[in-house]
Amino acid sequence: MTFFQIENDAILAGLFLILLAGLFYSTESNHGFWKKLYGIVPPLLFCYLIPGFLNSYQIIHGETSGLYGFATKYLLPASLILLLSTANLKAILGLGNKALLIFFTGTLGIIIGGPIALYIVSSFSEPFYLAAQEGGYWKGLVTITGSWIGGSSSQLALKEIYGCSEELFVIILVIDALVANVWTALLFYGAGITQKIDAWLGADATLIEDVKQSILKYKERKDKPADLKDLTFILGVGFGGTAIAHAGSGFISTLFAPHRDWLVAHGLEPFASSFLWLILLSTTIGIILSFTQVRKMEKLGSTDFATLFIYFLIMTIGMRLDLFHIGANIGLLAVAIIWMLIHILSMFVAAKIIKAPFFFVAVGSQANIGGVATAPAVAAAFHPSLAPVGVLLAVLSHVIGTYAGIISAWLMQFVAA
Repeated sequence: MTFFQIENDAILAGLFLILLAGLFYSTESNHGFWKKLYGIVPPLLFCYLIPGFLNSYQIIHGETSGLYGFATKYLLPASLILLLSTANLKAILGLGNKALLIFFTGTLGIIIGGPIALYIVSSFSEPFYLAAQEGGYWKGLVTITGSWIGGSSSQLALKEIYGCSEELFVIILVIDALVANVWTALLFYGAGITQKIDAWLGADATLIEDVKQSILKYKERKDKPADLKDLTFILGVGFGGTAIAHAGSGFISTLFAPHRDWLVAHGLEPFASSFLWLILLSTTIGIILSFTQVRKMEKLGSTDFATLFIYFLIMTIGMRLDLFHIGANIGLLAVAIIWMLIHILSMFVAAKIIKAPFFFVAVGSQANIGGVATAPAVAAAFHPSLAPVGVLLAVLSHVIGTYAGIISAWLMQFVAA
């Protein structure tokens, strides 16, 4: 039973900021309790789970709140601009080959994982097999491929292509969100113990450490304390750049609108989305600024602002998590869980073979599963300067999403026959 509910976004935003203030304060505390607690559970995971629990107990309503939309449309672009404008892009681009290999391994795991999971569950449960044939479950499951690779636009495109019923699609959406959000929470946890995971993988994290250290060394070069002018300049760059990106994304998406049918037919529907162009333009603006004097903002705290924006975004992502509403179809849930495990296992095996650091697994996976909204947040959980890697891989995921869904659909039809 819920004794009270928070429906006002202003109250909810204030609550989240209070929680963040407490979190930041406690992480800097030398008290033994906090040190032990954060040694077990990374602080970032609390940003994800606390809103999730509040939503699960219906104290807040994550699906109806406008905070997630606000964070993705305004705070995410601003954080990308601030992070990229101070980034060591040469070092980031040097991460390329292993990152791409792990990313595409994860993509392949999603494409073949669905059909394999459907076959496994159907083999062990005859009632599920009969229900799957009668209900055309594969038509719903293939939309998860679109969601986990290309995002919601690819998911909806595949729904229309294969004629998934509304009743089945609602169940699929719940299962999709549950499994994906649980994995996202585990990735945030993994970011806090990345050194242990890297040791197990036998990974060489030198390149990633070089990127982080270059940012830290630059930040350590003391300058005068930031004053009102400096803080205003930082926010002006972040949100001014966001305004330009919004204007440009609206204009570009309008140009693509008449060609939407052609884009859909060729699996390029995301490029008709203003949100994708918003992220791409924000990234471009940040990259351009990194070659100017704006990069000196790092010494004034621009990364701190960006980090705060990302933590707030993570809280709005977490408030959409429902820990109890898993849908009535346990068979479909089992398929989704096995499917995700195949994706995860494929990435860890590849990482073990090529000795890639856990960072590539986490960001490559989230670029597939979460897309441009969450991949930069997961990357930033390792270090704010690494957020651009999440953006670049997530954009690639958007491009191949519908194609991957069509391949997976063909395999699922074969299994379901």
